[in-house]
Amino acid sequence: MLDFVVGDKSLPDELLYGRVGYLYALLFVNKYTKEGAVSGNVIRKVVEAILRSGIQLSKKRKELNVPLVYEWHDKNYLGAAHGVAGILYLLLRARCAVTVSELHSLIKPTIDWLINFRYSSGNFFSSVGSESDRLVQWCHGAPGFVHLLTLASQVFKDQSYMNIALECGDAVWNRGLLTKGYSICHGVSGNAYTFLHLYQITGSDIHLYRAACFADWCTKYPKHQGLQPDRPFSLFEGNYVYYILQPLER
Repeated sequence: MLDFVVGDKSLPDELLYGRVGYLYALLFVNKYTKEGAVSGNVIRKVVEAILRSGIQLSKKRKELNVPLVYEWHDKNYLGAAHGVAGILYLLLRARCAVTVSELHSLIKPTIDWLINFRYSSGNFFSSVGSESDRLVQWCHGAPGFVHLLTLASQVFKDQSYMNIALECGDAVWNRGLLTKGYSICHGVSGNAYTFLHLYQITGSDIHLYRAACFADWCTKYPKHQGLQPDRPFSLFEGNYVYYILQPLER
């Protein structure tokens, strides 16, 4: 598997179907099994492949003026599921396998580039060139940027990232009750994780209150659901049970 992930140049880098998803799996194994189950050398090879891919595409897309560029289906997505936000978040999570130089010359400048793609509403563009401020969901929009921004604030000791994360929370509160169902990917429970995470980071009760309000909305199923997900029993497109059961540990 490692040889395929590192060596296949056609493999995307995004979270759901690409290299970063594999990186997440490796980090998950190390977190919940004995220490060192996956060696640092293996994680480093995956990180190198992700960075190398971003650097190579950046050289081809010089007009974007950013150190790391990623595409999925020939489009520069920015969000968590298929875009830059999800990739950068996992690279920060794997920073034990990232050099100081890579952290400050590649990852941080790309985060700083990314936060320029915001609408006046506080929501993020779904992709480079997007002009429609309509997707407020984890896969494409503000909810998928919160984890990256709070982690960046911690790693780089920069409060400005945290401030943007809080603005994302406000955007989700104002526009995050969707008619697409209650899925994590593009539904209300996925948006509600914004508030759970901000509560865990800040300890502010306003985020806990907002999380509870979104949970209450979900429990009114099927009153508020407008659309049925394609895979209603899957994790990312399924119902809200996982969110309801999520512990509120800080």
